[in-house]
Parts: sequence; C-alpha cells; structure tokens
Amino acid sequence: MRRMLEARQQPYVLAVRSNQTLRMITDEAFVQTDPKSIAETLPASAWTTLAAGEGSKGLRLYDWARYPLPWTVDEGFERWLLIRRSRKDPSEYAYYFVFAPKGVELAELAGAAGLRWTIEECFERGKSDLGLDHCEARSWHGWHRHMTLVMAAAAFLAKLAAELRRSSPSSKANERSPSQTAVA
Repeated sequence: MRRMLEARQQPYVLAVRSNQTLRMITDEAFVQTDPKSIAETLPASAWTTLAAGEGSKGLRLYDWARYPLPWTVDEGFERWLLIRRSRKDPSEYAYYFVFAPKGVELAELAGAAGLRWTIEECFERGKSDLGLDHCEARSWHGWHRHMTLVMAAAAFLAKLAAELRRSSPSSKANERSPSQTAVA
C-alpha cells in the first residue's frame, strides 16, 4: 500500500507496530532496528509537545518526535518515522511511517496522525446510534444498501446538529484545534 501511495505521490501517515522491522544502509554499516529502539535512543531535545486534535475534554496533547528514514525517495518528498509519546505514561508510544512533501512541520504530521481518533469516533457513533454494525447481509448489494442508508442518516444528523449549534443564541463560538500548538 505504501508503494502505491508513493507512486501516486500521495502523502501519508500510517500507524505501524513497535516491532516493525526497519532495515537501513548507513555510511558505517547495514542496520536492522525497530521503532521502539529508535524512540528509546532519542534525546530529550527531540521531543515537542503538540496537539493531536481536539477530544471530548479539550486538546489531546502528546510528546512528538520524528526520525528521518534514509530510504530513497522521490524528489520533493521525505520519509520519517513519527513517534508519539504519552504525557501521562512516558513508556507508552505509538509509531507512524510518514511520506510527506519536504518541509512539512512536525505539528502538521501530529495533526494528521490525530485524525485517526476522529475517524474511530465517527465509526463508534455510527455503530451505537445508527446500527452500522447491525447488517447481516449475505450479498454485496444488501451490504451496500445498508451502508449507504447509515451514511446518509449520519450526514443528515451531522448537518442538523451543525444548524442547531449555529442557530442557538446561547452557543459559544466554534472552537477549533490550532494548526500548531506547542507547549513548553
């Protein structure tokens, strides 16, 4: 999948396991490692506190670092290992492979990685409120009809909720996550 996206020059941030094998050729030798080992060797100065988006209780803050991957890449693009560390439990990490245009800021990569939470929340809402997981179709047509109906209902409810928030006199302004939130 990564090769297909890179052939299309489609940037991505993809989650990977902590034991994903990384093989790299450096000036000194052939190196085989994994994301967890790289994260444990990063200096304290490599970490920056950034928001991964807005959650139900406000900004979701994590410590983020990125490590350049020395693999061959198309001109104008870079590959990174993006690492997220929990601020509550510093031994808890998440890892991502990144293919992005040169010069992309760490905050933008963190925001892209944080979108996964929003997508999972939408699926959970679809399951609990709209019966997304209640389909027992035995054909593609039945499954397709069920999914289309659920998605149409979700879109209708999202539009209705947005209109209600906009028309409510007591509602406060829509608060959005800043594009870059760094906390010292």
